Amino acid sequence: MHEPVAFAAVAAVLILTPGPDMALVTRNTVALGRRAGIETSAGVCAGVLVHGCAAALGLSAILRTSATAFTVVKLAGAAYLVFLGVQALWRSRPAAKEESALLGGGERRVSGSPFRQGLLSNVLNPKLAVFFLTLLPQFIDPHDSTAARSLLLAGVYAAMCAVWLVAFTLAVTRVREALRSPRVTRIVERVTGSVLVIVGLRVAVDRR
Repeated sequence: MHEPVAFAAVAAVLILTPGPDMALVTRNTVALGRRAGIETSAGVCAGVLVHGCAAALGLSAILRTSATAFTVVKLAGAAYLVFLGVQALWRSRPAAKEESALLGGGERRVSGSPFRQGLLSNVLNPKLAVFFLTLLPQFIDPHDSTAARSLLLAGVYAAMCAVWLVAFTLAVTRVREALRSPRVTRIVERVTGSVLVIVGLRVAVDRR
């Protein structure tokens, strides 16, 4: 049982490290509310499970060995992060609220599904696939079933990620309610949008 415990310790450090997932959860929670933040968190965790299953089945090895496949997925993920960032920056404009009212649509419909955003931002992250493929074997006993243990560890990672992101969402919600202001919302949108764009561009130009 020491392997899951050791893996959980490593996973905790990685999960608590700020990144695009936290930026996206922050952006959706501030812009759309607690439910959107939780849905985004659920999408992120679902993406983790997708990568865990892919690693268990050996599909992630394709991204590790094929430069073309890795580049295609990397650029797709980078483009999606930049898209989400630009969308946040666009909606942070003072005129965005008036335009939304004139269109008669809510923020949720304009922004799309928070769950899908969280899912795609993770699924289109090739480095997460390579991470699972390289890290999981370090915590698997040679005598155990590789596929079963990989799924177990991926489940541990997803569960820890869910606990952290939901707690983070609730904290952001409290701050949002305490500082309920269109100006504050726009500032958060601009900051998180800029973070997503920067991360997306970094992913696009970064090598393995």
